[in-house]
Amino acid sequence: MLCVISVTKKGDSIARKIGKEFNGTLFLKSEMENFKLKEVTEKAFNNFSTIVFVSSTGIAVRAINGFIKKKDVDPAVIVVDVCSKFTISLLSGHLGGGNYITNKIAKKLGNTPVITTATDNMDKDAPDVLAMENNLKIESLKKAKEIASLLVNDGEVFFKDDKKEIKLPKGYKETEELKPWTLWITNKSREEDYVLKLIRKDIILGIGCRRNTEKEKLKEFVFNTLEKLGLSIDSVKVIGSIDLKKDEKAILNLGEILNAELKFFTKDEIAKVHHKYEGSDFVERTTGVRCVSEPVVELLGGKIIREKEKLNGMTLTVGILN
Repeated sequence: MLCVISVTKKGDSIARKIGKEFNGTLFLKSEMENFKLKEVTEKAFNNFSTIVFVSSTGIAVRAINGFIKKKDVDPAVIVVDVCSKFTISLLSGHLGGGNYITNKIAKKLGNTPVITTATDNMDKDAPDVLAMENNLKIESLKKAKEIASLLVNDGEVFFKDDKKEIKLPKGYKETEELKPWTLWITNKSREEDYVLKLIRKDIILGIGCRRNTEKEKLKEFVFNTLEKLGLSIDSVKVIGSIDLKKDEKAILNLGEILNAELKFFTKDEIAKVHHKYEGSDFVERTTGVRCVSEPVVELLGGKIIREKEKLNGMTLTVGILN
């Protein structure tokens, strides 16, 4: 979500053009009663992922002072001068997407984009940019900063992608072994000194459980299983089950904790593949299908890497996206 803050009538036409192009919300001083820049900026920080000021950079800097937290949560902040000569990426250029949006706004307005992040200007791929572009989670912002510093200072930085899906980024050397200062694209939980993990979300969980299963019990079961498999909890992309469980609090809670999508299948959908897996008469009597956790992994397009585990009325199958 994008918003545009204009503090002058001269800037309002620019703000409207940006708002129209990007479906943004406008805060125009000329049209608001009791306009207070600090209050408007605070509202913008709390409700929008991108904030565009049509003003001087000085006004924007003073406005955002006090609201900046850290780079993985701050919105992108962009400044367009009232003469529309420049579009300036001011804050969260990488993780917030500020540099990308700056270029799009500049192209629309026909002005000059101003990008000051060193890795961009040196034509090297910063870890946080790779994370954003490939939907990966950064394991450590501290390590990301250290690797970015090495890139800027022409240090040796290595790159390893377990699936070999991402093209070798600019500024890196490919490696098959984990070396000091390696950027590692993985779903593993393994920790290494001087190695930055960008976690790929490609793990699928198929879950079955009794009605009113305790939240903590299901969470502990899943976390322990992932730990045994050496998988990061951040690698879980989607959790699947039968639609009878779409209001099961333990599953909903797990999805929220893991920041994972939830997908529920009908018994008719599961019935098309359930015969391939070990089933249960009890499960069939209660759900209409002989098993749940393994079929939903298949239906989600996954390859099973850990066959069904059972514990106290809970079943869990772990799969990986092909």
